[in-house]
Amino acid sequence: MDIKVLGTGCANCKTTIALIDQIAQAKGVAVTLEKVEDLRAIMGYGVMSTPGVVINGKVVHAGGIPSRDKIEGWLAAA
Repeated sequence: MDIKVLGTGCANCKTTIALIDQIAQAKGVAVTLEKVEDLRAIMGYGVMSTPGVVINGKVVHAGGIPSRDKIEGWLAAA
């Protein structure tokens, strides 16, 4: 599962990537996590508020830290 966290490096973005990593490890789901900080790349996904989360090329979240339940749902669906 390819997951990208879009953001310029703010605390919420760092928290989001750490939370996804933590939950994926706890669930035993293999993920490739990538942090995208380039503003043009972020806007290329149509994300205007960060952090954004892209899973396998599809934007699934934008703006604010996603909840644990939401992240677990993404990982379960994969």
